[in-house]
Amino acid sequence: MDGVMNLCRVKFRDHQRLTRGSLSEYSVPTHQGMGAAPRAGNDSGGGQLGNAVRCKPGGPNDFIYIVVQEAVWTALANRIGPELGQPNLPTDPKFDTIGERRKNQAEMWELIGEFALKHDQREFMAILNPLDVPCGPIMSTEDLANDEHIRGRDMYVELDHPQRGKWWNVGMPIKLSASPARIERSPLLGEHTDEVLKDVLGYDDGKVGALKSAGAFSAPPKKAA
Repeated sequence: MDGVMNLCRVKFRDHQRLTRGSLSEYSVPTHQGMGAAPRAGNDSGGGQLGNAVRCKPGGPNDFIYIVVQEAVWTALANRIGPELGQPNLPTDPKFDTIGERRKNQAEMWELIGEFALKHDQREFMAILNPLDVPCGPIMSTEDLANDEHIRGRDMYVELDHPQRGKWWNVGMPIKLSASPARIERSPLLGEHTDEVLKDVLGYDDGKVGALKSAGAFSAPPKKAA
């Protein structure tokens, strides 16, 4: 929960900003004193305009998230405007200031989305990165499972279980150089009994053998049907 609270820090800032006035960057209405920050889908909040934009070929996983900061609008508009038949987009009075873009954000996102549908995720990111537009792919589980960065960071690791077979598990997000974590399969029932008895409790072979002979480690009887 600590980690999730940290991820929500912008929303908690907005929660407090609402005690002083409305938040024009949201696509849904807000007003002073409304209490909770609005549930506004993919709106970024926090003062800047951000949203998920669908890319080519337009499937359910073909999205990237973009934040149109004030400092990048002119460069972004110069890049997408000509391809959309709007060479004067950077100076269009509906978008030339952050205040106007907030008021007309639905139309702004429609224009960006029209441009995005001409490019796939990676192509669009390759266009946005040199313009310093903050962006990132919205990845499916399949994308994440096959991402070289995820694999390289050991965040998706293959395990082999004697009963279940091979499967994949999420890795350890906390990386400590002096105490690295190892992701291992779950043990079988009783797999480590001898290790616990001998190494932890200090029982010798004779005592362990006597306990086993007495049935101390037998499987519980099955209940009658």
